[in-house]
Amino acid sequence: MHSFKDLVTIFEERFRASLPFTQFPATLYEPCRYLLRLDGKRIRPVLCLMANELFNEINEDAWHAAFGIELFHNFTLIHDDIMDKAPLRRGNPTIHAKYGLTAGILCGDVMSIYAYDQIAQIKHTLPQALAIFNKTAIEVCEGQQLDMDYEARNDVRIDEYLHMIALKTSVLLASSLKIGAITGGGMGDSANKLYEFGKNMGIAFQLQDDYLDAFGDAEKLGKQNGGDIKANKKTYLLLKALENANATQHKEIEDLLKSESDQKVASMLSLYNATGADVACRQEAEKYSKAAFNCFEEVAIPSRRKQPLFELANYLLMRDK
Repeated sequence: MHSFKDLVTIFEERFRASLPFTQFPATLYEPCRYLLRLDGKRIRPVLCLMANELFNEINEDAWHAAFGIELFHNFTLIHDDIMDKAPLRRGNPTIHAKYGLTAGILCGDVMSIYAYDQIAQIKHTLPQALAIFNKTAIEVCEGQQLDMDYEARNDVRIDEYLHMIALKTSVLLASSLKIGAITGGGMGDSANKLYEFGKNMGIAFQLQDDYLDAFGDAEKLGKQNGGDIKANKKTYLLLKALENANATQHKEIEDLLKSESDQKVASMLSLYNATGADVACRQEAEKYSKAAFNCFEEVAIPSRRKQPLFELANYLLMRDK
C-alpha cells in the first residue's frame, strides 16, 4: 500500500510524461502547460488511485481515470477563475489574466476534451466509470451555476448552500473514490460507501475552509483572515449568523455587507461569535466528518489496507490551515 505522499510523487512523474499539450498552436497549449506546472495538491486523482489500491494493485485503468479526473478538475478551475474574475490561482496569475480571456476559454475547453480522452482509455469498466464521470461533470456545472446565482440573492438558505457545495466541491472527490474502486474491482456497496465517504468529506472540508478563512491562524494559513468577509461571500458562517441574529444584529450584518471599513472583518467576526455562527460551523463540519468516517468504516476491506486513505482523510479533516 502506498502513502498519499508517495502516490503524489508517482502521479506527478506519470502525469507530466503523459501530458499531450506539446502540439501546435502554442497559443492554445502553452496556457495548459502553465496551469498544470503550478503546484496542485493532486488530491482528487490520488484519491482515485488509493481507492483502486484498496481492492488490488493499481492498474492502468486507474491511471487513466486519475489523469482524466485531474484534467477535468483543472478545466473547472480555469473557467471558475474566468467567472469569478480572479486574478490569482495558487499565488500566480490566472490563465485569463496572463494569456487573455479567449485563451482561457479555449484552454479550458481542450483540457475537458482531453479529460474525456483519458477516461475513454479505461478498458474493463468503461461504461460504469463513464456514467459516473458524466453525472459528476454535470453536477459540478450545476454547482457552479448555483454559486453564481447565489451571489445575486439575499435569501440563500443554509440547506441551499450545503447542496451547492456538495455539487461544486464534494461530488468530484466522491466520484474519484468510486471510479477508483470500480476500476479496481470494487463494486456495489463498497463503491457506494466510498462515494458517500468522499461526499461527506468534501462538505466537511468546505465548512472547515469557511471557518478557517475567518478564524484560522493567519501565519499558518499564509494569508490574512477574512477574505470571504471582505468579498461578501455567502459562507456557512454568514448564513448562520443571519439566521440566528436578532433584529439589531441583523441590521449590523446588513450594514457591514455594504461597508468597506477597515473594521469590517473584526466587526463581522464579533457578530459570528455573538450569534453562535462560529460554534455552529464547527459542529456542522464535525457532523459531516463523522458521517464520512462512518461510511469509510463500513467499506468491507481489511483495516490495514484502509490505513493510508484513513490517514489522508484524517489529515484533511483535522487540519488547522
